[in-house]
Amino acid sequence: MKTLSRLRMTRRTFAATAVAAALSLSLGAGSASAADIDNIHFLIPGGAGGGWDGTARGTGEALTKSGIVGKASYENMSGGGGGKAIGFLIENAASNHDTLMVNSTPIVIRSLVGRFPHNFRDLTLVAGTIGDYAAFVVNKDSDINSFNDLLEAYRANPRDVAIGGGSVPGGMDHLVAAMAMQAAGEDPTKVKYIPYDAGGKAMASLLSGEIAALSTGFSEAVALAQAGEVKIIGMTGAERNDAFPDAPTLKEQGVDTEFVNWRGFFAAPGLPDAKAEAYRAALAKMYDTPEWEEVRARNGWVNIHNSGKDFESFLVNQETVIKDLMTKLGFL
Repeated sequence: MKTLSRLRMTRRTFAATAVAAALSLSLGAGSASAADIDNIHFLIPGGAGGGWDGTARGTGEALTKSGIVGKASYENMSGGGGGKAIGFLIENAASNHDTLMVNSTPIVIRSLVGRFPHNFRDLTLVAGTIGDYAAFVVNKDSDINSFNDLLEAYRANPRDVAIGGGSVPGGMDHLVAAMAMQAAGEDPTKVKYIPYDAGGKAMASLLSGEIAALSTGFSEAVALAQAGEVKIIGMTGAERNDAFPDAPTLKEQGVDTEFVNWRGFFAAPGLPDAKAEAYRAALAKMYDTPEWEEVRARNGWVNIHNSGKDFESFLVNQETVIKDLMTKLGFL
């Protein structure tokens, strides 16, 4: 898909001089402590076990173990497909200067479809940090052993093949399933999509047999596949990923589509510039630490760094591209 190919992202890096300048703002006069930031509270818009949860906790792990941040805390705030957490951050902006909210491509999608009244422009844009491929998984005992098996069942009767996801209808997991079906030559509007509030709940429904397959983040699928609980029947990378090399790509199964979902961090509106730069500098510094590489490799993430104004430009462009794609797929 030409439109989809435009969604692919390239890694952005910061020059050492830019990082040093930003760190000087974060440390302030007379400070030379090992930890650049004392505390970060991560606000997670979904439940435990989802991609946002893993991204926030993995980032916090790397930042604290590397000594860049003194302490990290976490708060899961499910509701409204992420809208509850965004509204909370905006409504309580003055008391949330130590908070970073994780989010991803759905913040663009859900604003476009009117799921909540806010969008990324209502927040302080800190940085996009990683990319996570999408994956399709089935119960370990399922008769479906490949994406082509899923396609065969779908072609026989689309309404008998429920595909679940940890997002609202028209959200990221739904969109990926529709993209894959369209790339396979099928009608994407016929996908029977079952939404769940978070990835963990969706995975539980897969294991119970409520859905035939799950559209989810690759990193979420890897842990359960390694535990032998699911089979990954397809992932959206251009090639197999070292985090779980047994997972086949969609492309090698004849479905010509690729996708990587960015994830990153936002802060409350009105955050002082020095504080925002401190966050950006800390995240930029994190990439050069072995603690981050351990987290990244474990989850199969791709380093994609868009910070500050670059993050804003990227989001504005993605909004345009996704709006066009969703219109073609009939979601708008």
